[in-house]
Amino acid sequence: MARTTAMSGFPELMPDQRIVELDVIETLRRIFELHGFASVETRAVEPLEQLLSKGETSKEVYVLRRLHDSATDAGIGLHFDLTVPFARYVLENAGRLEFPFRRYQVQKVWRGERPQEGRYREFTQADIDIVGHGELPFHHDVEVALVMAEAMAALPVPAMRLQVNNRRLIQGFYAGIGAADVDAVMRVVDKLDKLPIDAVAALLVEDAGLTEQQAEQCLALAGIRSTDTSFVEQVRALGVRHELLDQGLDELAAVVDGCRSVNGERVTVEADLRIARGLDYYTGTVFETVMEGYESLGSICSGGRYDALASDGRTTYPGVGISLGLSRMLVPLLASGHLSASRPVPSAVLVALVSEESRAVSTAVAQALRRRGIPAEVASSAQKFGKQIRYAERRRIPYVWFPPSDGGTGQVKDIRSGDQVDADPDTWQPPVEDLRPRVVSTSSTAPDRRNDNEEQHP
Repeated sequence: MARTTAMSGFPELMPDQRIVELDVIETLRRIFELHGFASVETRAVEPLEQLLSKGETSKEVYVLRRLHDSATDAGIGLHFDLTVPFARYVLENAGRLEFPFRRYQVQKVWRGERPQEGRYREFTQADIDIVGHGELPFHHDVEVALVMAEAMAALPVPAMRLQVNNRRLIQGFYAGIGAADVDAVMRVVDKLDKLPIDAVAALLVEDAGLTEQQAEQCLALAGIRSTDTSFVEQVRALGVRHELLDQGLDELAAVVDGCRSVNGERVTVEADLRIARGLDYYTGTVFETVMEGYESLGSICSGGRYDALASDGRTTYPGVGISLGLSRMLVPLLASGHLSASRPVPSAVLVALVSEESRAVSTAVAQALRRRGIPAEVASSAQKFGKQIRYAERRRIPYVWFPPSDGGTGQVKDIRSGDQVDADPDTWQPPVEDLRPRVVSTSSTAPDRRNDNEEQHP
């Protein structure tokens, strides 16, 4: 086979990096299920009319067609997020679901955008959503923020800042100052992450049709941030009045106040009145998240309230959800060495091989260990013990087991300390921290991962 080159935008992980990813996914799964979210998986493809109907995504959708049908459009494409497929899933299965329906989903998605750090063409997302039948009480907005904040706080990553806003608030404010095209104003203000404030002010006048005074008011609103409900008075001080603004302020205050319990060293929940979100199906609460030290990645966890994303013409299914970009978050951390695994293989024990004739003896030892939940592998060949030990060292397997050659007691060696003791594979137990590969973080504030799920170990 000819030498291959890497494909830009399609990250592939080495085994030790995959261990980190699986650990993160397991942590998310555990916390989501603690809060009663059920796991679902949707198909990879959706009808193009469905994919193209939600926001400005036409340039990002990968169309799927057979090679020999390349002249015709198959009418389906790979999903670019997990929310649009979930809306279709709800409509198709509404008669079999109990509402409000709470789901989590960890799955790959595809977007045809320009690859760069934190942005890929194939990547993994982790979503949680709560969807109702006809109506969905607002307290679920607070709930999804709390659940995701709790999940992020448990991950071995840098500190997160979960930024929250409300589209009713900003739409009501823009309407209250007399903006003729509220959506245009929102699109321009959403560029504050990418453009200088003077450039945004000019665009508000040129593209959104505002006066200079109105533009100043919009930028004053966008500059308000608070980790408590003091933002309400700051907005009121701008002197704008509108019924939709009042509703948005009340809702945003409820989210911020409801998340006080998770504000801390690992996660901060902050009202940020600059946030709008680009997709057009959000109607109320909106979320974005930045990771400390990696702000250049942009938002790695986003979402919001959507009151009319799913509808069959008779019944509307409102929902609220938030999506964590696993690949966007993890790939840069793995590449920088911020996260790593204590070893690249699951094996805790390498069972040495005395000779090919005695392979059955070594295999029996490994099987006895595996029956008790201890990952073990048998050496591939009967080399000198020194070479077998060096093989274990390269794979960072902590223990080498030497089977008895005469039917007596075997011995196990901790190759890190050099300690070697008699051992019985039916009773010997390694320390919990050696049983599975551990996630190692260079962050001094990362949670201790050594004893996660300890109750599951034998």
